[in-house]
Amino acid sequence: MPTPTKGPRLGGGPAHERLMLANLAAALFEHKRITTTVTKAKRLKPYAERLVTFAKRGDLASRRRVLGLISNKGVVHELFTDIAQAVENRDGGYTRITKIGNRKGDNAPMAVIELVLEPVSAKQAVVAEATQAAAKAAPAAEEAPEAEVAKTEEAPVAEETTEAPAEEAATEEAATEEAPAAEEAPAAEEKDAK
Repeated sequence: MPTPTKGPRLGGGPAHERLMLANLAAALFEHKRITTTVTKAKRLKPYAERLVTFAKRGDLASRRRVLGLISNKGVVHELFTDIAQAVENRDGGYTRITKIGNRKGDNAPMAVIELVLEPVSAKQAVVAEATQAAAKAAPAAEEAPEAEVAKTEEAPVAEETTEAPAEEAATEEAATEEAPAAEEAPAAEEKDAK
């Protein structure tokens, strides 16, 4: 059983707090980032992450459960379609809180709470992209040997024309081998900067 929160609730009674958290979550899902007080942001974080977990399930029961909390159907649809797909490979930590200083009027500590929609790590995104490219290239590689066999059986003159494309293919392979190295260099510099 979760431990009850210490101190006064946000804004008054329990019903008002539930409504306030639901409205904050709806605004967060609609705008992807909102500015609020640090206390509200800390209370909103587990609430919003639980709703994103329901959205990742994607079934009808989860959708009805979220609709019971957030009454705006457009926001719920966006949560279940766009946001759930964006955080599909993430195992938690769907939100990020950044403190931005105090509010001018009453000196309340303020924070920005935002959805974390970027991939889990840049390296995993590059690996996934490479596997997709390899899968696309595999059927093309299977068709290529059959075409070469047909060309060699037709005429010996075809061998002279196939040498030039082979040299072009070798230069393209060299260019593709240099490209990933160029992409890894900025990532290494970012790690060193941290």
